[in-house]
Amino acid sequence: MKGRWEKYVLGGLLAALLAGCSSKPTDKGQQYKDGRIDEPLELVNRPNAMGYPANAKGFSDQVQAIQRVSPSLYGRNSDTFQAVKSWLMAGGDTRQLAQFGLNAYQMEGKDNYGNVQFTGYYTPVIQARHTRQGEFQYPIYRMPPKGKGRLPDRAAIYSGALNNRGLELAYSNSMLDNFMMEVQGSAYVDFGDGRPLTFFGYAGKNGHGYYSVGKVLIDRGEVAREDMSMQAIRRWADTHSAAEVRELLEQNSSFVFFKPEVLAPVKGASGVPLVAQASVASDRSLIPAGTTLLAEVPLLDNQGKFTGQYQMRLMVALDVGGAIKGQHFDIYQGIGDAAGHEAGFYNHYGRVWVLKSAPGAGLMLGANQSQSASSVLNTFQ
Repeated sequence: MKGRWEKYVLGGLLAALLAGCSSKPTDKGQQYKDGRIDEPLELVNRPNAMGYPANAKGFSDQVQAIQRVSPSLYGRNSDTFQAVKSWLMAGGDTRQLAQFGLNAYQMEGKDNYGNVQFTGYYTPVIQARHTRQGEFQYPIYRMPPKGKGRLPDRAAIYSGALNNRGLELAYSNSMLDNFMMEVQGSAYVDFGDGRPLTFFGYAGKNGHGYYSVGKVLIDRGEVAREDMSMQAIRRWADTHSAAEVRELLEQNSSFVFFKPEVLAPVKGASGVPLVAQASVASDRSLIPAGTTLLAEVPLLDNQGKFTGQYQMRLMVALDVGGAIKGQHFDIYQGIGDAAGHEAGFYNHYGRVWVLKSAPGAGLMLGANQSQSASSVLNTFQ
């Protein structure tokens, strides 16, 4: 564990040096200048966030879902959940957290100045049919049984390497929709028969490396880096042939398989139903499951541009993601097109404080003092 933290801190120092050589992208909200933070998580006297959490009910609903579905996860974090509830009922003033037995640890951010990265994900609704017909030509597969050898990569799967093995769960009308479903990790499938939507949950991967198709388009000069989003990828696909879209997607060799679940809610890696904008995916080595976060989340306009305003939110870490590492959170935005619109634009920065109950004097330090990263981590396990 110690070696991992030393490697992480050294990586953070390198990132800070690189950040010092360039201006912060303020159009993405990366503009905080509170002073350098030298630990991944640093105990502060009190957060300097402004306002009252905008989603007190959503946070309460998320905590209730944890208590209902995962008593063990709730039990490990119940002191913090109860303290936050009391704090909210008393007005939610960040200057009073300590009065409710809560310590706040500010995250250093990507640049060591508190700028934590936010992205977004959601649950798509995919149109599909049980059999291949008409425009519904693109198979969604279940996980192949474990056997000898490596599973085929995306290009081979697109060429039919898994066909005629009874693995087809459904056929959609869009290769790109299937791909976006893989990126999000799950989807609801509408079979067009008037029955309730079927939830297709994550079942596994083919074991090949993930590579961002957005980065491919940026490197090829087809989409500007500052304009990249899921919407930008869709716009590119709308103006290119099916063969060109397939060629782009094949640059990512990784492939995701699914399992159908009738009347199932959207769950994260913790097995807990997710409440929109009250749950996040995190790097478990830094932010364990069940951790409560107080965040200043940047507000975007309908075109995905930063408005210059922030909203304070309470969220719980309940999911993981292959690309979610370090000082980065993926906010769950909900189900359907509107949620997808929100999630597609998010790649912005805000501040985050980890909230943790203070069970004993060992955690209570004086104002302006900080704990080492390793000891902080130990308190979260």
